[in-house]
Amino acid sequence: MNRLIPRIGAAIVSATVFLFAVFLVADFSFGSYFVCTLLPLGYIMMAAGLHREADEDGKVAANVGLVFSVIYATLILLVYFAQNTSVRLDGLGDEALRVLDFKRGGLLFNYDLLGYSMMTLSTFFLGLSMRAEKRADLWLKRLMLLHGVFFISCFILPMTGMFRGMADGGNSRGGVIALVIWCIYFLPVGLLAWKHFR
Repeated sequence: MNRLIPRIGAAIVSATVFLFAVFLVADFSFGSYFVCTLLPLGYIMMAAGLHREADEDGKVAANVGLVFSVIYATLILLVYFAQNTSVRLDGLGDEALRVLDFKRGGLLFNYDLLGYSMMTLSTFFLGLSMRAEKRADLWLKRLMLLHGVFFISCFILPMTGMFRGMADGGNSRGGVIALVIWCIYFLPVGLLAWKHFR
């Protein structure tokens, strides 16, 4: 079970990241939001497996990485569950949509970025805790450590007002391109983790 559960988690991460990219390109919001509710569940399973493997020297980093994964999952589940329930089904007024609709760059969009900033910290600390004995594991470790750099953009940029134009129907294509690039980057993390736990 100690390898099976994280392997299943890594498979969920890989599948949801791939489907997220496909649904983004196809402009299928319900699908992209739905898979984003599954991604954090798989990520926690994967993170718990990496946490378990940490040796004594890497245990603190692994603990920190696991805690950040739970914070990430909590925020992201709230954001995307709201998109597929309240925002999609309730016929909210313009003021409520400005706050809640992900596509308008409101409060929940900012919480989404906050959630993903927690994921970047999680991958960074879990990467620090890894012992990379095989070449594939070394690549996984490097990708996870480098993913930590995205913390700056996810955490700081919303505070600069960079995304304010979204509320007025700004360039959403640029956002889609950025997210597809993230998917291309993160998909190997899931695949390498699946191979690692196999």
